[in-house]
This record gives sequence, C-alpha cells and structure tokens, in this order.
Amino acid sequence: MYLYFFDSELTTEFFFIAILSGALLSFFIFLLFFSLNANSGDHSVLEITDNDFYIGDIDAPITIIEYASMSCSHCADFHNDTLEDLKSEYIDTGKVKFVFRDFPFNYPALAGSMMLRCIPSEVKYDYMNALYKLQKSWVFRDQGKTRTELYKIMQSGGMQQDEFDSCLSDINLENDLLEDVMNAQREFNIRSTPTFIVNGILYSGNKNIKEFRQIIDKILSQ
Repeated sequence: MYLYFFDSELTTEFFFIAILSGALLSFFIFLLFFSLNANSGDHSVLEITDNDFYIGDIDAPITIIEYASMSCSHCADFHNDTLEDLKSEYIDTGKVKFVFRDFPFNYPALAGSMMLRCIPSEVKYDYMNALYKLQKSWVFRDQGKTRTELYKIMQSGGMQQDEFDSCLSDINLENDLLEDVMNAQREFNIRSTPTFIVNGILYSGNKNIKEFRQIIDKILSQ
C-alpha cells in the first residue's frame, strides 16, 4: 500500500490522501500521534547519516540538503538546468556537500525514489538525473503505465523484472521513505518541492545558479 501526496507544483500548498493498510497503517498512526512530540532519538534532519546519498567533500564548509519529489516538474528543472553548474562551481571544488533526500508526493515519485534506493551507490547519481530528464516518459497517473515505463528505464541498465518487483514491494523501504518525510515535515515544515536547506536555513522552491551563487558566496565570505 502506498502513501499518496499530491501537489500543484505551481504553489507551496499541498494536500495528501493516505491509502494505507496493515503494517503501514500502524506505522503511520504511530508516527502521527507519537513522534510529533518525540525527540526522534535526538536525530536532526540536518545530520548526515551513512544512509544519505550525497556528492562532494564530506568536510565541505557548506551543506545543501535537497528535498525533492521525482514527479515534480520544478525538481526536474533544477536537476536538468542548474545542478551541473552547481556541481562544477561549488561541489567539485570542495565548497559544497550536496545531499539528495526524497519527498515523494505521489505514486510515481515514490516508485522512482524506491528504485534509486535499490541500485548501487556508484550509479545512483546518473540514474537519478536520467529519471529527471525522462520524467515525462514514465510519470503517469496510471500506476500500471508508470511501472511499465519505469521498468523500461531500469531494465536498460541491467535490472531484471524480479529485482524491479522486489524493490517496489519492499514495505520496509517504503516505511523508511515515509519516516524521512515525516521527520522533514516535523522539523522544517516542508510543504513543497524542491526545498533546499543550506547550512540549516530553509529555501523553498526552485533556485537557478545565480540565486545559488548569491546564497553560497555570502556564506563563504563570512
């Protein structure tokens, strides 16, 4: 069963429809009624863990955390138009560590995020960018069509049908994604994608390279 989020992509408002059952329903209820007031093990979303997917120097002076939905057109715009400039100017030069985090709004975004967690880390960056570039070819309201077209992309890299099906049916993985979403909402009240947290400061909405230069250069000059 899946947790569905829907957003307008043109505003910062969104609503969610939860379609849950079994263990996932119990998990959601636990998070909703108990974890909002819990300390969550003293773990802040600002902390980078071994499970995080990031590029750049771990000791870079600036950390950018991106929360993105793989079905979000504005997220695709950032990845297709801005990320490579940001990478060449600030990430590859050791100034920025960039952390990619999932914030799925709907079934296609959830499926895409799960796929990225089921492939080797050394190819994750290329697959992620490929999914954003090909977004219009696999993101559909029809779940069956989404699965079919998404599998075609994953199959091109060598993933077999049984591996694909096993990944999408992994309830533990789905729960991990849900927990990450809840943690981000609780600590930073994230309500749209993409959202960027730069050294602890939240910036909502897509940003072009000029805007990132202003943010980053100001920090570096301090």
